[in-house]
Amino acid sequence: MFWFQGNGMQLARYSFGFLLRNISASKASLPVITLFTKDPCPLCDEAKKALEPYKNRFILQEVDITLPENSDWFERYKFDIPVFHLNGQFLMMHRVNISKLEKQLQKFEQ
Repeated sequence: MFWFQGNGMQLARYSFGFLLRNISASKASLPVITLFTKDPCPLCDEAKKALEPYKNRFILQEVDITLPENSDWFERYKFDIPVFHLNGQFLMMHRVNISKLEKQLQKFEQ
């Protein structure tokens, strides 16, 4: 009985690891939307809420432009946040343009 439990535990660990690898692989194939933001930013909060229905179609990466390591982004976007990039390319700024977002996500998914 202990032998079976031990192997069952190994099987469970293997299955869980396999599941995690598959989830990671599928997430790696999703486009990345980078949100350039700062705290506080009410427009950024509004934008994140607008993106919520689409969250399973991309990975959201937030960049706080006020951090010292992001000073280049601060100089570029200090008066324009929120700013969105899709896979490193400018997408939109100030507010979420749903039709533009949808069009770009569909291009990626084809």
